[in-house]
Amino acid sequence: MSVGRLLAHLGRGARRIAADTLVGRLRPIPRSVAALDAAAMSSLLGRTVTSVSVIGGDAGTSSRARLALTGEDVPESVFVKMAAESVPLRMMGELGNLAETETRFYCQLAGELAGVPRCHGARFDSWTGRFVLVLEDLAATQCEFPDTLHPIDVDRAALVVELLAGLHATFWGRLPDRRGIGPLGWLYAASDDSAALLTAPLLKASARRLADTTDLPLQRGRFIDDNYRAVATLIDRPPHTVMHGDAHPGNLYFRAGSAGLLDWQAVRRGHPCRELAYTLITSMATEDRIATQRDVLDVYRQALAAGGGPELDRDELWDRYRQAALYPYVAALITAGMGGMQAADIAVRGLELSLAALEDLDTVAVLEKSL
Repeated sequence: MSVGRLLAHLGRGARRIAADTLVGRLRPIPRSVAALDAAAMSSLLGRTVTSVSVIGGDAGTSSRARLALTGEDVPESVFVKMAAESVPLRMMGELGNLAETETRFYCQLAGELAGVPRCHGARFDSWTGRFVLVLEDLAATQCEFPDTLHPIDVDRAALVVELLAGLHATFWGRLPDRRGIGPLGWLYAASDDSAALLTAPLLKASARRLADTTDLPLQRGRFIDDNYRAVATLIDRPPHTVMHGDAHPGNLYFRAGSAGLLDWQAVRRGHPCRELAYTLITSMATEDRIATQRDVLDVYRQALAAGGGPELDRDELWDRYRQAALYPYVAALITAGMGGMQAADIAVRGLELSLAALEDLDTVAVLEKSL
């Protein structure tokens, strides 16, 4: 990883935003929810849409809306994601390759998986970085959506790890080496991301900011803050498979006795424990996690093997899970410290859960021993 790669990454994002400013209105892709009229939706869905009305919407790292449709064999409503309206948020999206990653996921990978919202249309403009995703409207179905304030129990945790095992098993052994060759060569590990050079400074800035406003035991993660690149590389050791990359409770849903995952904008390659630790630590109450996590990991191991993946060694999986607890800490600290990505109470609760896990899993000691 080099500063040169980071600068090139930033330069690409800046060029896309500049191109959008100069010629974006001439490009054949809708630029706002207001532009999603019947003609635009007909083009995206490949079916005749006769009317479009906005049910509701919000904004974050992308602009989002629920639309009601009428027309020939079209869904009654859809959920749409588009580029964020503000330049800073669009640049954040460019840093994480969020738009390109999610459109690629739905075009190339989603069709092989269960527990994924149905995609009705996807389009990405590599010149401007603008995109449109037309997805199943989960809010119109009988779905339940958890968050860190409403933790899941062990039965639902088992459903989630079975879902993750299905994802991991589907692509196990299909990734190329890390030189980026082959149809899945666009996937990279989180520690290989050029933008990861910014993670350590963000961790330290977030810790300073939160130290002034909370009494959280942030000293538990100081070793991780100071040695981020080394420990991130450690937990990203192979074997690798395809990961959701951001499977916190806000990206989970439950429907008809099954689990699902949404927001596939951070898909990465990596070891399963990075994902398992992130999901279980942020989704479960600490007491429930401590009491059941080894059993839940056994459910994962069995489901992975049943899905065509390998039979992972129980003790090795546990050790790597304990190391990978650094990942929910890193994600939660930056989310809570920088603000704007989640509601403050949800973000702080995620950090509380992550700090607790660093202690009960003795993660820092395991990392120190392994470096």
